[in-house]
Amino acid sequence: MIPVRPRILFVANAGPEVGGGHVMRCITLARALGERGADCAFACTPAVAALLEVFGPEIVREEATGLDPDHIADALTGVRFDAVVFDHYGLGREHHEALARGRTTLVIDDLADRPLAANLVLDSGPGRQPSDYALLTDAQLLLGPEFAPVRPEFAHLRNAALARRGGAVRRVLVTLGLTDVGGITARVVERLRMRLNDVTLDVVLGAGAPSLPGLTKIASRDPRMTLQVDSQDMANLILNADIAIGAAGSSIWERCVLGLPSAMLVLAQNQQGAADAMAERESALVIDARADDLDARLDRAIVRLLTDAALRARLSAASAAICDGLGAGRAAETFLKLIATRDSLPRPQGPQP
Repeated sequence: MIPVRPRILFVANAGPEVGGGHVMRCITLARALGERGADCAFACTPAVAALLEVFGPEIVREEATGLDPDHIADALTGVRFDAVVFDHYGLGREHHEALARGRTTLVIDDLADRPLAANLVLDSGPGRQPSDYALLTDAQLLLGPEFAPVRPEFAHLRNAALARRGGAVRRVLVTLGLTDVGGITARVVERLRMRLNDVTLDVVLGAGAPSLPGLTKIASRDPRMTLQVDSQDMANLILNADIAIGAAGSSIWERCVLGLPSAMLVLAQNQQGAADAMAERESALVIDARADDLDARLDRAIVRLLTDAALRARLSAASAAICDGLGAGRAAETFLKLIATRDSLPRPQGPQP
């Protein structure tokens, strides 16, 4: 029998190669679940712990010896939970089943490229269709940006942000992921500094980002640039920016909620689908960071964003129409209802992992 306050375990991947986006969106969903009557805990490796220390210090942690697919169940032996959330592209059906053992399961996914064991799938990609998950005949699907887990402060600032769009470019935001894959942030900043004149530049990156040492030196002699390290205030940074150069990960939806005209860099293959859908909707300029002529593509996008007011207006309106920032609450309510419904169903017997 599941208790009145179900205990939900989050298994989210993190690290230099995969970044911190999985953990960040899970933190948002965990808080939404907590507000609605659940107790949440994270399976915690050192990489996950480092993110929680900064962005979710209040969240309960369960030490995991690792989150590699072949040992996922053993890594969490003895951990008590009533339902589980997976946000880990390296885990598929057999790994989900080994850990969940019949418990209600939510899988957060962006790929639709492998078998899953899920009662509920959340895929916020703007181009995602139910047919992409046709093999999951028994799973409920939450598809599209209306279910994207975005922190509530973005929705709170939505009206104020949309009201100030349309002016001249006075502030530019660069936000290419806390892990700064391949030092991409420094490369983008170099192209921007050549064209900004007296425009202010906010650069967001993590404390361990490879670009940080070099950018710290530049910021010490360039008064236009401010480094935002492990920023706790992304909502206001986006609110106050006039354009952005951002990654094509889960932070897309934060910029959409606040209608920020953006150029979007595709840093990994798993970001391509969402980026393509955004380009089709003319809601962002999309740049493949893996292209040989990346500098030239960046230069063209920067010039267009800086000089074309009509383009900025179109990007702002189109992006704001995609996501309202209320997805975490919708997903949390659906998951809790599903947990309660399945509480009355028989479940495989045996010790918990």
